[in-house]
Amino acid sequence: MRGRCPMITFQDAAESPTKAVFVAGASGYIGGRLVPRLLEGGYRVRCLARSPKKLEDRGWASEPRIEIVAGDLAETDRLAEQMRGCGAAYYLAHSMVAQDAASTGRDRDLAGSFAAAAAQAECERVLYLGGLAEACKDARRRLASRLEVETALRSGPTPVTVLRSGTIIGSGSASFEILRYLVERQPVMVMPRWVDRACQPISVRNVLHYLVAAMELPEAADRSFDIGGPEVIPYREVICHMAAAMGLPHRLVLSIPMVTARMGAYWIHLVTPVNHRIALPLADGLQMGVDCRDAAAERLMPQRLLGVRKSIDAALGKVAAGRVETSWTDAGPIAGDPDWAGGTTFVHREETEVEASAEEVFGSVCRLGGRHGWYAADFLWRLRGLMDQLVGGPGLDRGRRDA
Repeated sequence: MRGRCPMITFQDAAESPTKAVFVAGASGYIGGRLVPRLLEGGYRVRCLARSPKKLEDRGWASEPRIEIVAGDLAETDRLAEQMRGCGAAYYLAHSMVAQDAASTGRDRDLAGSFAAAAAQAECERVLYLGGLAEACKDARRRLASRLEVETALRSGPTPVTVLRSGTIIGSGSASFEILRYLVERQPVMVMPRWVDRACQPISVRNVLHYLVAAMELPEAADRSFDIGGPEVIPYREVICHMAAAMGLPHRLVLSIPMVTARMGAYWIHLVTPVNHRIALPLADGLQMGVDCRDAAAERLMPQRLLGVRKSIDAALGKVAAGRVETSWTDAGPIAGDPDWAGGTTFVHREETEVEASAEEVFGSVCRLGGRHGWYAADFLWRLRGLMDQLVGGPGLDRGRRDA
C-alpha cells in the first residue's frame, strides 16, 4: 500500500533552511527553465547532473540558493544521499528519442532507482512530466514505453504527481522547431492524415506554472493531471497560425493516407534540425490526436492559459530577440558537441592582422556558416551539410545556442 502524503506544505519548505527541491534533468529543455522559476518562488534548488560543466554557463548557476551535484541516476545509494534534505524531487531526465527494447529497459531502471532513492531520502513528493498520448489505450509501443517510466516512479512509497502535457509551444522546444522550419521552408506540405486530428497545444510558460503549482498543492500528491492550452484544434490550424505569425502566405497542406509516422519523422530529419529519432515520438503523439480528458489541473492550479497564436507569438519573439532560455539541443550529447557534452573538439589555430575593430571582426566571424554560408564556393558548404544529414547529423540547420 502506498504511504500517505505527510501533512506539510511546500511553501513552508521554501522558507525553511533545511528544505530544498531536487531537480534531475536541469540541463534539459524543461529542467533548465524550471530551476529559475523555483528560485523566483523562494526555494533552494539542488540540481543533479552527470556533467556539472553543462550548467556552469546558466545565468542562475552562481545563485547562492543553487547547489549542483555530480551523480548518476543508476547509483541508488549515492543518489539517496544527494537527495537527502529535499522536500520534493523532479524527475525530468527521461530520454527524448524513440525507444528500442534496450533503451526502454534502461529508462525504466533509472526511474526505479530514482523512486528507491527518493524513499531512502524521505522525500515527500516526486514530480514527473509526461505526454497526453502516452496514457492512451491504443498508444504505440514507442509511446507506451514512456508510460513505464511513470510506473517505475510509482513503484516506491513516495507519492508521485504526474503531469501529462499536449504539444509544448516554446522557443527552442523540439516540437516548436519542427513546426517553424516546416512552415518556413514548405509552401506546400504533404502530411499524414493525423494533420486533421485534434490536439491541445500548451505554452511552455503554462507548463512551468503547473510544475511549480503541483508541488505546492497538497491535493496533487499521488495524482495525475492532463494539462493543455485553452484551444483544441487540428494540427492543420496550428500550421496556419505559425505561417500567419511569421508573416508568410497561407501554406497548402495536403493530407494523404500513405504517409506513416516513421516516414514523416525521416522527412522532418531532412527538412529541419531535429533528428528522426526525436521526431518519431512527436509524430506518434500527434497521430493519436489527444486532448485533455478532464480540467482538474485548470481548476486546482488556475492561471491565464495562452492560446495557440499567442504562444507562437511569444516564442517567435524570444527567438527574434536572441533570448531563447533553453533549447532541445542543450542536454546532448550530439555528434560534434565539445568534450563537456560527451563529444570531441578539434582545434586549429591561425593568426592574421586586419584593419578593423574587435567588434567588427567578431561580427564577421559570427556570420560564417549556417544560412549565411561561406565567403566563397558556397556550393561546397551546402554539400558539406548534405553529407552530414546523410549520416544522421543536423546538416546546416543546427544553429547556435546563443545569438
